[in-house]
Parts: sequence; structure tokens; C-alpha cells
Amino acid sequence: MTATNLNIRTDKAVKEEADRIFSELGLNMTTAINMFLRTTIREHGIPFALKLNEPNDVTAAAIEEGRRIAADSSVKGYSSMDELRAALEA
Repeated sequence: MTATNLNIRTDKAVKEEADRIFSELGLNMTTAINMFLRTTIREHGIPFALKLNEPNDVTAAAIEEGRRIAADSSVKGYSSMDELRAALEA
């Protein structure tokens, strides 16, 4: 294996906090970054979920609509996909 240097820029506080956590885990920054890179290769992508904590306006509206429909006893529900398909084909 031929080693190469990787230079990254990050906020000083982020680096210091990450260093502290890695140290508690018995790791140094180089080992932790290499673990991340190798896991990225193995997983063929970022090795953790990337998601927003808050839904955007469209998603929030869809969630609210779903909750409203689910609570409305006048809305027809279906207990199987076959039942739903039959209703859609009618």
C-alpha cells in the first residue's frame, strides 16, 4: 500500500471534539478517517443515513393530509391490495 496525504479543512471546534471522541475510542484522527473511507468503499456510499431532521413544507403537508385522512371515519379504507385494486378499477 502506498500512503498518500489527504488535506481537509474543518472548523477547529469540530476537529477538537472529534479528536476527543476518537481518543476515548482508542483511535486517532487518521485511523478514524481511514475507517470512514474504507466503509464508504465497502458500502458504495456514505456509511450513514443522510436526512433532514425536519420535513420540508410539501412533506409536512402530505403528512398532515395523511393523518387527517386516517382519522376521518368517512374515508373508505382497504384491508388488502386486492381490495384497493378492485376499487381503483371500478
